[in-house]
Amino acid sequence: MASGVFSFSVHAGKFLGRIFSPLQTVERQMASARKRFYKNVSISQANDMYEINLDRRKLKTPMSRLFLVPNEPIAIAVATEWEAQHKVIKMSQMNMTTMCNTAIDNPSKKTPLQLVDDILSFLDTDTICYREESPVELAELEEREWEPLLDWVRHRYDTQLQSSTSIHGPTIPKATKTTLRKHLLHYNHWALVGVTSLVETLKSVVLSLALMDKHLTVEKAVALARLETEFQIGRWGNVEWAHDVELTDLRARAAAAALFIHYNSENVTTKAKAPMWNT
Repeated sequence: MASGVFSFSVHAGKFLGRIFSPLQTVERQMASARKRFYKNVSISQANDMYEINLDRRKLKTPMSRLFLVPNEPIAIAVATEWEAQHKVIKMSQMNMTTMCNTAIDNPSKKTPLQLVDDILSFLDTDTICYREESPVELAELEEREWEPLLDWVRHRYDTQLQSSTSIHGPTIPKATKTTLRKHLLHYNHWALVGVTSLVETLKSVVLSLALMDKHLTVEKAVALARLETEFQIGRWGNVEWAHDVELTDLRARAAAAALFIHYNSENVTTKAKAPMWNT
C-alpha cells in the first residue's frame, strides 16, 4: 500500500508541475513585456553580415553589442519576430532573437567543446532513455513509442544507448559520448547554441538528433517529449488552456531551434533579389 501511495504521489506531482509550469510562463511573459517603441522594422547588410533596424535604431544585444547575424534567413526570421510584436514586446516569445543574443554575447564564455559537453550531459537523464515501471500501461506506451527511436539512434550513429528504469538513469558508455561529441563538433558556435536550446526544450538529446536529422517532425518530437504528460492527462484530466499554452510554447521553441540550427549549418540564401526586407 505504501508503495502504491508513493507511486501515485510521484506521478501526480510530475503532472501537477507540468500543469502549473504554463502559469509560470505566463507570469514571466507579463513581467518581461515592455511597450513597443518603434514603427518600422528593416534589414540592412554590412560586410557579409546582417543588421536589424528598428526605425533608425540599430538593434543591439543585452550586452550592448551590435546585433549582427551571419545570413539573411536568420535576419528575416528575427525581423519578423520584432514586426509581430503589437502594443508590447514579449521577449519570451522571440525565440530566434533570444538565440541570436546568446550566440553574439556568449554570456557564459563557452567554447564549442564546452557547449557540446553541456549538451551531452542531458544524456544522463534523457527523456527517451529514462523509463517508468508503473503503471504498466505507461511502461508499455513508452516501450512502444520510444524504443524505435533508440534503435534509430544506435543504427544512425553506431552507438550503444539503452533505456533504464533505475532512479539513477541509464549508464552511458564513454564510447557513445565520444562518438556523439565528434558529430556535434562539426557544428559551428551559432548552430550549437540552437542545439542547446533544442535539447533543453525537448529534454532529450535523442529527440533532438532525430529532429535535426529530419527523422522526426517538430510535432512528432514534441508529442514524444510529452508522452508521459499526455498519458497523465488521459488519467487525471486536464486544465485545457494551460495544456494549450504549454503545447504551443514547446512547438514554437522546438521549431525555432530546428530552423536556427539549419540556417547556421548550411549555406542558405533567399531567392534573389528583391529590395532588402522592409516593413
